[in-house]
Amino acid sequence: MNQNLGLALLVFYPFLLGLCCYWAGKKSENVRDYLAGFGAVSEFVLMLLLWAGSGARAAAGVTESFTVPGICGLGLHFTMDGFRLIYSTVAAFMWMMATLLCREYFAHHENRNRFYLFLMMTMGATLGVFFSADLFTTFIFFEIMSFTSYVWVAQEEDAPALRAAETYLAVAVIGGLVMLMGLFVLWNELGTLTISELLPAAAGYGNKGLLYGAGVCLLVGFGAKAGAFPLHIWLPKAHPVAPAPASALLSGILTKTGIFGILVVTSELFLHDGTWGALILSVGVLTMFGGALLAVFSVDLKRTLACSSMSQIGFILVGVGMQGLLGEENALAVHGTLLHMVNHSLIKLVLFLAAGVIFMNTHELNLNGIRGFGRKKPLLRVIFLTGALAIAGIPFFGGYISKTLLHESIVEYGGGWLMRAVEYLFLGSGGLTVAYMTKLYVAVFREENEDAARQKKYDSMKTYMNRVSAFALGGSAALLFVWGIFPHGIMNRAAALGQGLMHLEEAGHPVAYFSVKNLSGAAISVAIGALVYVFVIRGLLMGETGRGKKGYLDRWPAWLDLEEVVYRPLLLGFLPFVSRLVCRVFDSALDFLVVALRKTVYRDSPLPYRLPEGNKFTLRAGKFLNFLQRIKNRILRQEGGRDYVHELAVKNEMFKESNMIIRRSLSFGLLLFCVGLCLTLIYIILW
Repeated sequence: MNQNLGLALLVFYPFLLGLCCYWAGKKSENVRDYLAGFGAVSEFVLMLLLWAGSGARAAAGVTESFTVPGICGLGLHFTMDGFRLIYSTVAAFMWMMATLLCREYFAHHENRNRFYLFLMMTMGATLGVFFSADLFTTFIFFEIMSFTSYVWVAQEEDAPALRAAETYLAVAVIGGLVMLMGLFVLWNELGTLTISELLPAAAGYGNKGLLYGAGVCLLVGFGAKAGAFPLHIWLPKAHPVAPAPASALLSGILTKTGIFGILVVTSELFLHDGTWGALILSVGVLTMFGGALLAVFSVDLKRTLACSSMSQIGFILVGVGMQGLLGEENALAVHGTLLHMVNHSLIKLVLFLAAGVIFMNTHELNLNGIRGFGRKKPLLRVIFLTGALAIAGIPFFGGYISKTLLHESIVEYGGGWLMRAVEYLFLGSGGLTVAYMTKLYVAVFREENEDAARQKKYDSMKTYMNRVSAFALGGSAALLFVWGIFPHGIMNRAAALGQGLMHLEEAGHPVAYFSVKNLSGAAISVAIGALVYVFVIRGLLMGETGRGKKGYLDRWPAWLDLEEVVYRPLLLGFLPFVSRLVCRVFDSALDFLVVALRKTVYRDSPLPYRLPEGNKFTLRAGKFLNFLQRIKNRILRQEGGRDYVHELAVKNEMFKESNMIIRRSLSFGLLLFCVGLCLTLIYIILW
């Protein structure tokens, strides 16, 4: 495929496709659904054609580009390399599978035209982010993606959905504004936003502090979309209310656009910078452990998976941080970061689509309500178990490979007790992952529902998804399994293909993934997970549900909800109050200063006397005529007479009114003359 045509189609074709789906839905819902499915499949086929034409060049390190000039002044610039090729393919595959599930999932939903419109537009915006060659293009498509995906969260239009969408949009907008400030600083100081030009420009720039400031602004913007702590608040709120296909894409792909931005900042502005690496590592550790802890306490299926996404983003950020700390010897961290990104995307595709099948049959997400749904559904059990084992880091699944690389990068760095604590938190977070995924699997596929009638209904469901949906789930799980079962043949090659974005030239030493040392790390996490599941989940987080039976209880303290305790009171209460107070003080101070100056330095001058009628000329002339009239009356011995002051004032008003009428008439005449002249000129020109 021609490189320019390929990049143009992949980015802009989904926007056109979304409009076509919306128009088709006005005529026929079946046509719209088939058109959306065809569009998603054709986008993936276009990606495969791009692989066929450009894959070899990307493997050789050759980049390709495409430019749309004149857009917003700077134009839109796209490029394609190994990393972008890998992740755009992952995105296209996930969109295809999620769209295939949509037909059955939305069978009884409203506003489906709107959803398909923004589903396709978000795909184009997401690919625009991954293919962007400069941070200006990244920002443009990043903001488009934020606003189009907002509709996903608000799709149901009930109170929880609208509140979650409000939170999602607030985080996206605030993050985007902060990111824009960072771009202003970079453009002003470095003179370029082209990604390939940032590294040499930053290397020759002397003010490191200002560069760090710009980097932090970009980190806030990209981290907000990635779901990094403390800007993660939208993740646990948005996923439970968003449709499951949208949740799969929000978690699996849209968060990776944020990671992509962080990788660009880390690799182009702060390559091998230990200080920046330590900052990213700190954020990653907090995100990793905090998300896992939230998932352990959650009793909602999709909320648990959302908190899990936050935790896995933390694992990825740990890898990004280790890239900076390890410097030029960061091959393990680079490969672990890239592979865990892909692993998490494919895993969350499988898990959220499975959650969608559960929800469209039960219309519930609470673990007590869906308990026992999958007891007699072997296909769904295998699909869910594939994702659960992969994300838990169990050997022979993809998650184990990427987590092993990340763990080895921590061990390789050493660094004393502080890095030892990071390692313990890494293994502990892996253990919490094992615990909460065990909780989900046992609740849905092993335990019986406390309501016997409901359990009987669940067991009697023989057809719980159609063939297209089964293909979407089964195909996603099969790819995930194949991807992870051949670490050396597939995963290592993918890591080598995508490492160029992070400026890694050598592949590094080979890793014995199944050595005793590496297997022992996984064994420690599994052991921690078993202990947490038995003593915390089964012991402390389960109790009487009010029906005399034991169920899952929500024991997470309300005062630990950052959004309700910190962000909303701060943004909607404290900051507006302080702003009003400051503005009132400055307003009052300015009034006080003006009054003081008028009373002292600038004393008020007396107001000019305004004549009750007429003007100075009519007044003087009228007084003179009145004087002459009094003399005449005294000579002729007469009384009374006329008030010439008033009469002259009236005459003056009549004169001004007549003059105004004349001027208006003249203006109207001139206007008509101009109109006639224009018509005459048009007639002469045309005929």
